[in-house]
Amino acid sequence: MQTEEAASEEAIRIEQELRGLAARAGFPLELLPIAKVKSAEEAKQAKHPEADVIIVYPATGSGGTLRACFSDTGNTLIFLRKASGPVYYWFEALSVKYLDTGDSPPAEGALTQPVSVHDVVVDAPDELLWRFRALYAVKNFRGAKIVALGGPAGKYAPEAPQRAIERYGFQIVSVPYEEFQPRVQRALADTSLMAAANRWTDVYLADKNVRLATGRDFVVNSFALYRVFKDLMEENDTHLFTIQECMSAIMPMAKTTACLTLSLLNDEGQIVFCESDFVIIPCGVLLHYVSGKPVFLHNSTFPHKGVVTCAHCTGPRRMNGEAYEPALITTHYESEFGASPKIDMPIGQEVTFIDPEYDTGRWLGFKGRVEENPSYEICRSQQNVRIEGGWKKLLKEIRDSHWVMAYGDHLDEAEYAARKLGLRWEGLG
Repeated sequence: MQTEEAASEEAIRIEQELRGLAARAGFPLELLPIAKVKSAEEAKQAKHPEADVIIVYPATGSGGTLRACFSDTGNTLIFLRKASGPVYYWFEALSVKYLDTGDSPPAEGALTQPVSVHDVVVDAPDELLWRFRALYAVKNFRGAKIVALGGPAGKYAPEAPQRAIERYGFQIVSVPYEEFQPRVQRALADTSLMAAANRWTDVYLADKNVRLATGRDFVVNSFALYRVFKDLMEENDTHLFTIQECMSAIMPMAKTTACLTLSLLNDEGQIVFCESDFVIIPCGVLLHYVSGKPVFLHNSTFPHKGVVTCAHCTGPRRMNGEAYEPALITTHYESEFGASPKIDMPIGQEVTFIDPEYDTGRWLGFKGRVEENPSYEICRSQQNVRIEGGWKKLLKEIRDSHWVMAYGDHLDEAEYAARKLGLRWEGLG
């Protein structure tokens, strides 16, 4: 590309491609004006100080000009053309002389890192789009604010909340039950709110795909509890929430369990989890932003013959972000009390898992497909999932821990985001 006319034509092509991506991104994506530069000095002057991502289209030019285009404060992507338009000089010349190999993740908490081989896309705008989504996830993940009712915790790792604060900048707003109890008592005594909760219950149970196998009052109280949880999030300007001591504290106060309430909140797009487990909550938050869908936090169980059973009592119904899955509203498993959804996922549904090895900053990501929705005497929402890849590797990864699951294939985005966060990512092959 040697002429001003050719560069102008290319700028039009780039703008059209990017506008097409923004139109179907599914998350907020603002495009700043395209800049044409011929020198390192022009590149330095053209960089927008507030840009989250700079995309470099290196059609020609020197190595000094290329490096000058890289972001000083955010992220850089490089788009090369081989067959999607005029071939770029840097398709031939780009190498690890200019790029980090990406073999080692950046330091924990680092906001910038070298441009790596993983930041390069050839010919495929859709590969830009999933990187945009991963970077959107990282931006919203860092410094996330979350309300922790009953305080934060960590399964077998009491230091997990502090690590989430130090490693990811999480802001954890701890709400003690002494403060919460009067709120829920006022809610249950509020005749207007309880009338609304009864109406919401009527609508919810009128769904032909919902069956009730517990007391209706438990469902009504779950909707009242929904309002109290929602108020806590709104007062703290966040849509992230978790709860500790679900049985011992919540049940006597709310006269129901938190299970259905958490499911409802996830269905409407909030990011909520039970057990206040900050070993797994960071994975769940990132997977939500990466997938754009509700996330199911569940017990892992022991894998065998290529299958793992995923089970918990708080499964979202709207796992695909649109339609509601069939559900049996029954009791919470351990207590035989309250309202808990048993969700049926579509047979053959592809899902993505993240299983963290918490203390090393190493996350394991893999996929599977739903084979069955059984009814074992364990936590209510249950799926037998066929694991894709070397499933026997999971035998060494069972730590009596929680995993998170989302519909669809999000491994590329999750791995890319994890690298940007300074985490070590592994798959099953």
